[in-house]
Amino acid sequence: QVHLAESGGGLVQAGDSLRLSCRFSGHNAGSYAMAWFRQAPGKEREFVAIISWNGGISEYADSVKGRFTISRDNTKNTMYLQMNILKPEDTALYSCASGGGWHGIPTPSWGDYWGQGTQVTVSS
Repeated sequence: QVHLAESGGGLVQAGDSLRLSCRFSGHNAGSYAMAWFRQAPGKEREFVAIISWNGGISEYADSVKGRFTISRDNTKNTMYLQMNILKPEDTALYSCASGGGWHGIPTPSWGDYWGQGTQVTVSS
């Protein structure tokens, strides 16, 4: 069993930055790939970014490439999402997930464990 807990969300203005954190715990929690997904009101959950267990491989959704950076520190049992140049369309509930490997772009059903999410709201 893996437990995930997100933090760092908030209300910011367009162009600002935020850093989300996802603290993970549990058996072999540091051995799984981890990802960020987001869901805006009235929309389906969408993939944001994913990182391998050791941080060596990462992938991003086209909509966040060049603005967001995913990272992890297994010594601190924490994964991060640095979000820069935020846009109103980035407004969503951001959730972290952990799971096995992936091929291509992870679908919204990827992940064996999920956190509760942290709200990010970007005003124009």
